[in-house]
Amino acid sequence: MREYTNQAKVEVTSDQRLTDKVFERAAAEPNGVMFRRQEGASWRDVTAREFRDDVSALAKGLVASGIDQGDRVGLMARTRYEWTLLDYAIWTAGAVTVPIYETSSAEQVEWVLSDSGAKAVFVEHAEHQGRVEEVRGNLEGLTHVWQIDGGALDELRSAGTDISDEALEDRRTSVTAEQLATIIYTSGTTGRPKGCELTHHNLLATIRNVNEDQLKDIFGMENRATLLFLPLAHSFARIIQIGCVESDTIMGHFPDVGPELIDALGSYQPTFLLAVPRVFEKVYNKAEQKAMSEGKGKIFQRAADTAIEWSKAQDTPGGPGLGLRIKHAIFAKLVYRKILDRIGGKAQYAVSGGSALGSRLGHFFRGAGLTILEGYGITETSAPATVNPPDKVKVGTVGRPLPGVSIKLDEDGEVLIKGINVMQRYRNREDATKDAFTEDGWYRSGDLGSIDEDGYLSITGRKKEILVTSGGKNVAPAVLEDRVSGHSLVSQCMVVGDGRNFISALVTIDPEAIEFWKQQNNKTGEIAELVDDPDLVAEIQTAIDNANNAVSKAESIRKFTILPEEWTIAGGYVSDSMKIKRHVVTKQFANEIEKMYAEG
Repeated sequence: MREYTNQAKVEVTSDQRLTDKVFERAAAEPNGVMFRRQEGASWRDVTAREFRDDVSALAKGLVASGIDQGDRVGLMARTRYEWTLLDYAIWTAGAVTVPIYETSSAEQVEWVLSDSGAKAVFVEHAEHQGRVEEVRGNLEGLTHVWQIDGGALDELRSAGTDISDEALEDRRTSVTAEQLATIIYTSGTTGRPKGCELTHHNLLATIRNVNEDQLKDIFGMENRATLLFLPLAHSFARIIQIGCVESDTIMGHFPDVGPELIDALGSYQPTFLLAVPRVFEKVYNKAEQKAMSEGKGKIFQRAADTAIEWSKAQDTPGGPGLGLRIKHAIFAKLVYRKILDRIGGKAQYAVSGGSALGSRLGHFFRGAGLTILEGYGITETSAPATVNPPDKVKVGTVGRPLPGVSIKLDEDGEVLIKGINVMQRYRNREDATKDAFTEDGWYRSGDLGSIDEDGYLSITGRKKEILVTSGGKNVAPAVLEDRVSGHSLVSQCMVVGDGRNFISALVTIDPEAIEFWKQQNNKTGEIAELVDDPDLVAEIQTAIDNANNAVSKAESIRKFTILPEEWTIAGGYVSDSMKIKRHVVTKQFANEIEKMYAEG
C-alpha cells in the first residue's frame, strides 16, 4: 500500500481554543481533581477550581506586565507543575508559548528567544537565569525575565490584581483556533533549530481526534492518571499534557528519568505511561539483573520467553494454547506482577515514541501485562501522526494515522504526511518551509517507511542517514542501531560506513549496567579501562551478532569500537530530544573510525 487516510472524527471550530477546557471544567466540576503535586513522599490533589484560579491569577499578571495578544513568552524549566500552569496562563493571556529545553546552552537560549521575538521568558532557577542574562544584551525585545524559584510567580499574582475577570475573559476568548499557540524549536541535530509554528487548531484537533480513536481506551479508562517525566519542552510530552487536560485525566509531574523515578511511579500509581524506548529497556534490564543476582536468572529468562510467545500468540487464530496459558499464568504471579508493581501496579498501557522500541521488548511487555503502543510523529506534526490502537496492536509497527491525518510513500519510500496536525510553517524560514512540503501540500518527514494492507506504518530508516558503501549497497543504520542498543550493556550505538567498503559501529556502555556486569564477571576499573577487555568485547559482539541477523551480509557490522564514555547533551553529542548528532560524533571520533578501516 502506498497511501492511507483516517477520516477525522471531531471537528474543531474557529471559536475554540486550548484554554476552554480549563474554565469549563472548573465551572462544571470545581472539586474534580486535575493534578497531583508531589510533597515529600505523598501527592497532593489540585482541583479544577484551584488550577483555573491559579492560571487566571498568573494570566492577569502577564497582562498587567504588558504581555499582549500574540506576544511570545519563553518557558525554560524541568517537567514540573509550574510548567503546565504557565503554559495555560500564557495561552489565557492570549500569548504564545516558546518552550526552551532546560539543558540549553546560553547560545541556544539566545537563538530561540531572538528568532521567536520573545518579549519575556520564565526560567526555573538562578542558573537558568544566568544563561539568559549572559546573552540578554543581544535580545533587545526581551523585557522580562521571571524566575520561578525566585518568587516571580507571587510577584505576577500581585501585579495582576487590578485586572478584572471580565477583562481577562475578553482577552482569552479573543483568541481563535487558527491563531498561533506555540513555537517549538526542533532539536537541531544539524544546523540551527527551526521554529515549528503550531496553532490552537493543530493541537486541539490532534488530541481530540486521537482521544476518539487510538487512545480512547487510555484516556477513557476509569480513575485514569499518568505521571509525566519526559521534558515538556518536547512536543511528545506536551501533546500528552494537553490530552490529560482535555480528557480529565489526573496528571502528575516528575523532573527527570533518574533512579528516583521508579519510586515516584510506585507511589503515584499511574494507569498509563508516556516514555521513550530507553526507559523500557532499563526496566527490563534491571528486572533481569535483579533476578540474576538472586540466582533466578534462568527463571526470568523462561518467563521472558513465555511472555514473548504469549504476546505473539495473541496475533494468531485461536490465540495461545492451553500449555502456554498455564505457563503464562504461573509467571504472571512469579515474575510479571513484580515488574508491574515497580511502576505502581496499575499501569495497563504505555505510549512509546522518539525511536523504535523493537519487537522483542514490545512483545515482552505486552506478555507481561503492559501493552506498549508505539507511535510516530515529529515536532512538525504536533508530535503524533500515527499510533497503535490498544485493541489492534501490531508490534513492530508505529500504527495507523490519527483521524484527520493521511500518510503516503513517495517514490523513494519517504513518508509524507498531510492533515490536521501538520504545522503552518517554520518561523522566519520561508525557504525551509517551501523545501519541507511537496507542491501538493504533503509534509516531507525525512523518514523512510512502508505501509501494510491495514494502513499500519513501519519506519525503516532516515532518508538523510542512509549509508551507501563503496560497493553501492544502501544501508539503513536504524535497523542495526536499534538492535545493538537493545543489549543490556549498550547505551548507544552509531553505525558508520558511508563510502567505505564495509559497515562499522561505535558503541557506548551503560554506566549502571556495567556495574552489575563487573560484579558478575569479577572485573574492576572504569569503563575507559575495560574497553579492550576480552570478556566485554565478547559480550558486545553478541549484540552485534544479533543485529547482523536482521540484515544481509553486505549490510552487516564487520567491526566495532567501544568508547570510554556515553554521548551526552552536555558534551554536545546528543540533542535535547536525545537524538545522536551524527555529524558531531563522526567528527569527534574520526580517529577511532579511521582505525577500524585502517586495520582492513
